[in-house]
This record gives sequence, structure tokens and C-alpha cells, in this order.
Amino acid sequence: MNSESPIVTCPNCKSQSELQSVLTAQSNQNVIFNCPDCGYELRNIKTSKG
Repeated sequence: MNSESPIVTCPNCKSQSELQSVLTAQSNQNVIFNCPDCGYELRNIKTSKG
């Protein structure tokens, strides 16, 4: 079994980070992306649950 975290690429600066370090899931089903390198933030990402 592979336990490595998926890698996410920032749409702004193209840096790559592990999924759990850049995505935040909120209780209202909203997902927030925050790039630790350039500070780019994307809110209200559509998911399969809403």
C-alpha cells in the first residue's frame, strides 16, 4: 500500500505541495486552496458533494 500524499500544483506559481498542506475542507463543504510559496488563495472550490 502506498501512503504518499497526492501532489497539488498551484495554478498561479506552479509550485507543487502535498495535498494536506494546501487544501482546507470546511464543515459547509467548501474547500480552500492556499499556496505556501506565493500566497495564492482560491475559495469555494466545487467538489462532488457541493
